[in-house]
Amino acid sequence: MSKRKIKRTLVISFSALIFLFIVLCIHIYIMMKPQAADDKTIAMARIDFKQDIKQPDADKITSWLYNQKGVEHVLCNPNSRIAVFTFHPAKVSADAITSNLSSTLHYNAVRHIPDEKELMKGCPVASSSFSYKVYDVMKKIF
Repeated sequence: MSKRKIKRTLVISFSALIFLFIVLCIHIYIMMKPQAADDKTIAMARIDFKQDIKQPDADKITSWLYNQKGVEHVLCNPNSRIAVFTFHPAKVSADAITSNLSSTLHYNAVRHIPDEKELMKGCPVASSSFSYKVYDVMKKIF
């Protein structure tokens, strides 16, 4: 084998090795890059309407909320005059959504913020709830 072929083979091999090393470094950087915890956080909010709303109004409200940045899921009940939605707090605030809804769609809407008593009553895993008691018994058995 001539010196020229050996030299060419070594240059190509070394170039391929450098290329693969760079690809590996980029892959490790992308996979190990820390993700912001706020990107994955989902919160739930409730909007109370201080006026009667019918099913077409509820559909309009639901559609409007789904079109807002950061909103994941929406439920609007015209009978109880309540809309509940999940959203990403890093992208948008529930207060901003509520005020934009009121000004854009001209509904008398107020964000509902539960007090301490409502929070304890509504939490499915509160230590006094039935769900928690079942979970506690199952945890002891298994």
